[in-house]
Amino acid sequence: MPEPTAAADLERFHADDAREGDDALARALALVRFLRVRCPWDAKQTPQTLRPYLLEEAHEVADAIRAGDDRDLSGELGDLLLNVAFQIVLAEERGAFAAADVVEALEAKMEARHPHVYGDADAPPDWESLKAAERESPDDPFDGVSAGLDPLSRAARVQERMAGFGFDWADLAGPMEKVREETAELEHAAAEDAEDAENAAGASGSPGSAAPPRIGEASPEVVEEVGDLLFAVVNASRWAGAHPANALLGAVEKFERRCRRMIELAESRGLEWKGADLATLDAVWEEVKADE
Repeated sequence: MPEPTAAADLERFHADDAREGDDALARALALVRFLRVRCPWDAKQTPQTLRPYLLEEAHEVADAIRAGDDRDLSGELGDLLLNVAFQIVLAEERGAFAAADVVEALEAKMEARHPHVYGDADAPPDWESLKAAERESPDDPFDGVSAGLDPLSRAARVQERMAGFGFDWADLAGPMEKVREETAELEHAAAEDAEDAENAAGASGSPGSAAPPRIGEASPEVVEEVGDLLFAVVNASRWAGAHPANALLGAVEKFERRCRRMIELAESRGLEWKGADLATLDAVWEEVKADE
């Protein structure tokens, strides 16, 4: 297959995959232009004022995908499309670029990233090396990593970037050993925090407390060790082939589900779960786990 050299070539290659109704996407642009003229709220919006909505709608799309709710996903994708169309129309108005520029840039990028499809390469290129060549600052491995990513995703991304340069573990055993090392360091730092708190309570004559500190009350040393441990866990997650943000979200949802079921069982047995001791709740918790 000859390698395309222009957007027209790209269009020829994938034009056969166009379907009836694809032009409906263009109506989103027309809708925004219509609203910009006729609605005071839409007329006063800027790229910056719309940024929070864009992020919110992207998260809602992700939630609908995770829930497997196609009806909800359709609506949320429409909301996200509206925000994308809004940014394009605003760019048109300030003379920055037009919809065709956005699509042509996308086509050119996909051509460059798929030499095995558009060119004569036998296999897909190395992803990280390819992206490194595209960056404006190729000597900065973190150029282009969004500061808006959630911390788990950003940690995984910067680790992937350095892995592309060969700075990585040889296998899963490396990050797992690092997790154990960082766990021990956190335990040590937390024990020192607890000892300092006990000494302070003793000096003031106040009774000590076995309750854990509130979030935000840890010493800088403990905060640093927690960060190191989480970073090590992300590395292990990456080597295990799991996205850390998705894995953690699954664990959170599982915990919520089991807690709700535990409460239901406790109440069905006449137990006041809010005042129950840990042993009682833990016994019900184990039942819930066994049922699953």
